Amino acid sequence: MRYGHRPLGGPREHPGDSDGEGRPAVNSLWRQARSFDTTVQLLLVNQLAINLGFYMLMPYLAVHLSGTLVLGAWAVGLVLGLRNLSQQGMFLVGGLLADRFGYRPLIVAGCALRTVGFAALGVVDSLPGLLAASAATGLAGALFNPAVRAYLAAGAGERRVEAFALFHVFYQTGILLGPLVGLALTAVSFPVTCAVAAVLFGLLTLLQLRWLPARKGAADPAGATWREQAGAVLRNRPFWLFAAAMTGSYVLSFQIYLALPLETTRLVGDGTYGTAATSALFVVSGLVALAGQMRITAWCGRTWTPHRCLVAGLALMAAAFLPPALTAGAVPVRGGWEAALALVPLLACAGLLAVATAVLYPYEMDTIVALSGGRWVATHYGLYNTVCGVGITVGNLATGAVLDAGRDAGAAALPWLVLVLVGAGCAGAVAALARSGNLGVTAGAAVRA
Repeated sequence: MRYGHRPLGGPREHPGDSDGEGRPAVNSLWRQARSFDTTVQLLLVNQLAINLGFYMLMPYLAVHLSGTLVLGAWAVGLVLGLRNLSQQGMFLVGGLLADRFGYRPLIVAGCALRTVGFAALGVVDSLPGLLAASAATGLAGALFNPAVRAYLAAGAGERRVEAFALFHVFYQTGILLGPLVGLALTAVSFPVTCAVAAVLFGLLTLLQLRWLPARKGAADPAGATWREQAGAVLRNRPFWLFAAAMTGSYVLSFQIYLALPLETTRLVGDGTYGTAATSALFVVSGLVALAGQMRITAWCGRTWTPHRCLVAGLALMAAAFLPPALTAGAVPVRGGWEAALALVPLLACAGLLAVATAVLYPYEMDTIVALSGGRWVATHYGLYNTVCGVGITVGNLATGAVLDAGRDAGAAALPWLVLVLVGAGCAGAVAALARSGNLGVTAGAAVRA
């Protein structure tokens, strides 16, 4: 039976949610969000504000460090790398703490710590101080990220897939708006950007202290030791297999930051035109998520089982790299219609990656809950983020090496074809896990359409 037609633990019926033909009567994203309780609404707005604050500051940090503070490239890399390491490396700890002490304290603590970290980045000028502030901002993300996702899953109940689809829309909105706001603020000064970002996180901290109810995982065993909690997650073999199978998808989606900008620069240069072309990749990606996420999730829920949605999303992610492979040998151009035409395959790749992510994300997040059995959900999210973060690091090193090797060997299409194979391998691995029964039963309801 099709998942979207009659899912396990199907969606609650709300008067006025659909017309007689099954189409949504309420098209506004905000009105869809308001169909959830106030806790879920707060978590959605919270994520938009988190990304807004983060992306108004972080894209301009490297320029501040190297320009205003005149740090060497090695020091800039150290500051930025420590932020990433402190976040990726501590996700599991954040998940363990969230399941142990409740989701709300970790969300509040993470926002408060990022307030301090962002404020410090605007005023300190010594390398030790910058490293401490950078580590604080990364640790903050490790504290609140697993907790937010686990709280959203618990608060949405049987409507988890729909909630995670909305979550992705709010998430992408913050990514789109953040750099634009940051650009205007940084034109005044970078410390001003830091101050505004810190104030935003400070307000989030107060908002959640006032309005976010305390909550823990309902199925988490009372009195369990730390070893029992960690052991239950670490021994979850189906979860490990799923995390390993999905890691490649994060490497592929990250290419919008690596392979696509590098190819854009090769084709049109790194001047004003190249900067605008690179920005267009991110705009296309964000707009696809904003305009299409809910429709895509609804269509997938009507058409496929959750596991087929995962496989289809991964297959589409693999196919996204075919257009750049077909034109990888194109001669660099400088401006004009020729440059615009040369960018079409890269924009197509960015758009297809965004569609693939829209297909994957809600069902991916829901599958993690299903594989956890509803127990230690935040710990599972934390470990999943850590595994995928390690995969991104290793995958980017490998991708960079293949890009260089392909260019040196005169086989420009090779890196893109390797990425296609990675996506196909991930799709095959998830399909095999589904056939063998290792993915369990996802219970979150699909979006009604």
